[in-house]
Amino acid sequence: MPVDDTPAASAHPLTDGLTVRVLPSLALPSGASFPADALGTVWHAAREAGLRLPTSCRNGTCRTCLSRLVDGTVAYHIDWPGVSREERAEGWFLPCVAYPESDLVIEAAVQPDNHPTAGR
Repeated sequence: MPVDDTPAASAHPLTDGLTVRVLPSLALPSGASFPADALGTVWHAAREAGLRLPTSCRNGTCRTCLSRLVDGTVAYHIDWPGVSREERAEGWFLPCVAYPESDLVIEAAVQPDNHPTAGR
């Protein structure tokens, strides 16, 4: 009897591609989407896609990147991200230390790398 040695399809969020969709804003009137995976932060995935989220510390303390998580779930790999339980319940999250666990829809101050204020 032949053996099927074809690898099973992956359904693991660490290796499957996820998508982050940014709602339309003044900087990106049409909105934007970029690929992400659970091995990197939302901030890093945006940066790899040529989009800039505001940031300063990149360790979850300064809150410069504070954004709204409209849909989806994220995980934090640090004990104490700089958002309170109440803020989390209202949908606030820190992209610099948040790892996507599903496709996401976010409201964030995102700019393309070639935007006039991108270096500020």
